[in-house]
Amino acid sequence: MTDEKLSHGGTTLTVLSATRAELPDRRAEIEAACLRDGAVVVRGLGVAEPADLHEVVSGFGAPLDSYRGGNTPRKSLADGVFTSTEYPAQFEISLHNELSYAAAAPRRLYFACLLAAETGGATPVCDGRALLADLEPAVRHRFEDKGVRYHQLLHGGHGFGKSWQETFESDDRAVVESFLAASRATWSWTREGGLRVAQNRPGVRRHPETGEPAWFNQAEQWHPSSLPAEAAEAMLALAGVEEDLPQWVTYGDGTRIPDADLAQVRAAAERNKLVRPWRAGEVLFVDNVLALHGRSPYTGRRRVTVAMT
Repeated sequence: MTDEKLSHGGTTLTVLSATRAELPDRRAEIEAACLRDGAVVVRGLGVAEPADLHEVVSGFGAPLDSYRGGNTPRKSLADGVFTSTEYPAQFEISLHNELSYAAAAPRRLYFACLLAAETGGATPVCDGRALLADLEPAVRHRFEDKGVRYHQLLHGGHGFGKSWQETFESDDRAVVESFLAASRATWSWTREGGLRVAQNRPGVRRHPETGEPAWFNQAEQWHPSSLPAEAAEAMLALAGVEEDLPQWVTYGDGTRIPDADLAQVRAAAERNKLVRPWRAGEVLFVDNVLALHGRSPYTGRRRVTVAMT
């Protein structure tokens, strides 16, 4: 039974109630809601510790035990359960599809609120089908036709952002190169011991079950224009050129993505962003192809964990 249905723009979020004991019998209902809306909240599960989330997720698939290749700082808390992010509380995390720059992105995300923030701290969602439909045709077609190329310059132990050792969970270059080859990435080692990586990925994906096209990339988040103007200028001054930023992005053919294209993306995301405050013990199920997610700034303590399948 649906407890609540929220909508904003083209995004809908269903809220259900279920105990952990009821989950096996409610799985089909939850799966259907997630496939229809892209995201669903289940409350009443009493998730208070990382191990509780592992138990919930195990009923829907095998939790991924590694975040190898991911650029977001995370800590492992339990088998297949991580901190949702270590990003500072005062900053917003813009809407994105998880690991859309990777060769194999997770299909499903499970966020659990163990402790709600004093203020803010929501995990907003946005329907990727609605975002795509909200773009001007010319911008949409550029992302559909060209795709996206993600560029990284990872330091070897001293520098800004994550090192290549942290990113790929190994200090063995051969292991890293094997992972990159399997990911269809191109790479080169720098004289300073760093690693340059480039990965071509789609800008739009069709859902493997429904066939619906949806926005699926992190171009907005990887572009310098996503930063406050002063921060972007400082980073570019330090790097010298965009190519030496820790991460940046172009269209898949190597051409620059105009700021105006990404301004449209941000505006479309904002028009379709749904924000619902967390309540402790809830779990947010997200279809990673159909829906984007983010994080609102917050004050006070906040403890939100994530698992992926």
